[in-house]
This record gives sequence, structure tokens and C-alpha cells, in this order.
Amino acid sequence: MSSSIVLIGPADALPALQERLQSGAEVQTFTESEAIEALDHIIRTKPAIIALDNDFSSTTRGTALINRIKDDPALRACEVRVIAHDSEISRVAVKRGHAGGAAVAVDEPKPALDQKGTRRAPRVRIKDGVDVAVDGNPAALVDLSTVGAQVVSPTVLKPNQRVRVIIGDGKVPLRCNGSIAWAAFEMPKGMPTRYRAGIDFGLTADADGVHNFAQKHKKS
Repeated sequence: MSSSIVLIGPADALPALQERLQSGAEVQTFTESEAIEALDHIIRTKPAIIALDNDFSSTTRGTALINRIKDDPALRACEVRVIAHDSEISRVAVKRGHAGGAAVAVDEPKPALDQKGTRRAPRVRIKDGVDVAVDGNPAALVDLSTVGAQVVSPTVLKPNQRVRVIIGDGKVPLRCNGSIAWAAFEMPKGMPTRYRAGIDFGLTADADGVHNFAQKHKKS
């Protein structure tokens, strides 16, 4: 493991954040828009400390990065610290493992799920391999109800974004208008980055059609 430090935050805040580290170790900096590049560097160099700007750590990208580091056994010796350039805020998000132990998450920010009550109706877990179209882009369908759905998409999805969803590939597919109730950016190991999102259909969905589709494709 390297003794270096990786620092991630807004470009204009990086100098102040670096001063907060008070370390003679080599520091490699990345802006918050370079999270993917930072993760690649972290995987290759395994730095002793990964320092994140406090505001960045609570964004979907920051949360995804912390979770990705926490879940990777190869990075269990890395310690993730959350710091602020304009206050004394400093906390440990992931502690270093000891004697080969796994990393432990501490005070880790979590994305707020189901913020708009998209589970007003029972959700049906959908079997793998079932896709829908969200604004014309393919997305994997995770679960479905008459008032909403959870999808995983390679295309950016943002909270409050209005979307059109097409379900089914038959002669008469189901068409629903909805809005993104919540969204989380994910960095799964060995896979492309993606967005997980909950879609609220409101009253636009064909309830019987959605119910029948969910029952036909539910996970056994």
C-alpha cells in the first residue's frame, strides 16, 4: 500500500483542503468531476488516506465512491476521511482494516430513498433481463408497481426529471409519464458506472396492464 494521499473536492477548495491535511505525504488531487479518474488511481495505487470534501461526500457521486471503496476488499487498508475547507469538520467515513480485517463504515452518508412515497402500492421484484425504455434509453427494470418502478440505467437520471417510460415490447407496449423521485449514482466493481432511480408514475399508468406485466415477469 502506498503512503500517499488522494484528495477529492471542488477545484477552488483543493488548496485549503490540502492545508487541512497537515501531512508531509505526497498528495494527489482530483476535482469532484474527476471521481471516475480518482477511483481508477485509488485502485491502482491503494493510498493510505482518501480525503473527500465534506459537501462532495454527501452527493450521489461522493456516496457511490465511499461505498465502492468500502465494498472492495483490495482497498480495505485505505482510510476515507471527510473534511471541510471552511470549518473544523473532519470525520472518518471508512476506517482502515486491521490485521487483514475488512474496512468498517463510520457515519457514512446514505442516499435518501423513496423520498416521494413511490411505494404507495406493493412492489413486485422483476426477474433479471427485463428492460424498459426511459426517454428512449434502455434501463433494467428492478421492481414495478402500479404507481412506480425502480430502474438501473447507464444514462443520467436526476431527481424531479420528467420522463416517459415504455414497458413491454409487444404490439401494444405500456406507456407511462412520470418523474424521478430519487436517484443514486453507483460505481459497481468491474462494471460501468450507472444510475439507480425510482420513478413515480402518479396516475398516468394503466394499472391493470402494469399489474399483469409485473406478474408475468416477476422474480420467482
